[in-house]
Amino acid sequence: MLEILGQGEAGQPLAELTRLHGIVVSTIHRWKAKSGGMTTDETKRFHRLEEENRRLKKLVADLSLDNLVLKERGRKKVVTPEATPQSQTPLKREMVGFVRPRFGVTERRACRQLGFWRSTHRHNSPGQEKDETLKTRLRELAGERPRFGDRRLHVMLEREGHRVNHKRAYRMYRAEGLAVRRKARKRLAAGERLHKPLVCAANQRWSMDVMSDQLASGQRFRVFNVVDDFTRECLLMHVGTSITGADVARLLTGVLAERAQPAMIVTDNGPEFISKALDQWAHERGIIHHLNRPGKPTENAYIESFNGRVRDECLNLHWFQALPQARLIVSAWHQDDNQIRPHSSLDNHSPQTFARLIQAG
Repeated sequence: MLEILGQGEAGQPLAELTRLHGIVVSTIHRWKAKSGGMTTDETKRFHRLEEENRRLKKLVADLSLDNLVLKERGRKKVVTPEATPQSQTPLKREMVGFVRPRFGVTERRACRQLGFWRSTHRHNSPGQEKDETLKTRLRELAGERPRFGDRRLHVMLEREGHRVNHKRAYRMYRAEGLAVRRKARKRLAAGERLHKPLVCAANQRWSMDVMSDQLASGQRFRVFNVVDDFTRECLLMHVGTSITGADVARLLTGVLAERAQPAMIVTDNGPEFISKALDQWAHERGIIHHLNRPGKPTENAYIESFNGRVRDECLNLHWFQALPQARLIVSAWHQDDNQIRPHSSLDNHSPQTFARLIQAG
């Protein structure tokens, strides 16, 4: 249009223009009326200003829409302060789905305003269904073993054939809120410790101790524990209302009926361990009886560690109504600890599995 009007302004007759460009004279007159008598350069400048004005209006409208999106994002909280990057993804994906129909914006624009990669928004992890299966099994195991942390639960999953990285298992463990409460350890005064010789075979040294708990009626009962320091096997867990030195000697004799005798036994200075009955029993069999220094439980670290597990994973979890019930529950935990429970000091093997591996060479 501008080119034809320019030719007319240059003096070319209208008849030639109509014949040359295939238009009627009335069309040329309407074009002149629309341009308001402006020259070709003025008309071009005017159209450029119109286009710039249109762009500015669109820019202002876009900024206003972006401002509304950001305000709506502020109202609808996307993430929490403690959220991890993995947990932010489904929340941001939900926000993109909320913003698009509300403001009629494209997926590209919604993702840009929310600071969310479109590739991440469109990504559908093929392992989601597998993760749900793992999460379900993780919750079940945590329910069965409420005092197991993420490492032991990961070992239990691997034993069942689930191939899962320990970091992925930890993320699921945290996401499901399965973290166990940790009891704050009492700080002990630093001092010189006596180091016992390291054990390198089963039955070189046994550690023994007695724990105490009570029934629902308030009656106290005691648990006598014997542990092999090398294999970490619990050789004996006896529940009784009272345990004397004669009881200890009798119970150890029962253990020796199924197992070779140790070269040394380690105990504290409890009345059942400093009795004449136990001293006579050890002397007759040539077993060294080592007594820890009074007030130094850390010198018997193997049995103290075992006692901590018994307290945390067995005694504290149950409310015992009667002594037979306590014996049944303690016996079941004793068997589980020897045969199933993974021990980090044994490369996550159970004590009996570790003992078989050592025997096999």
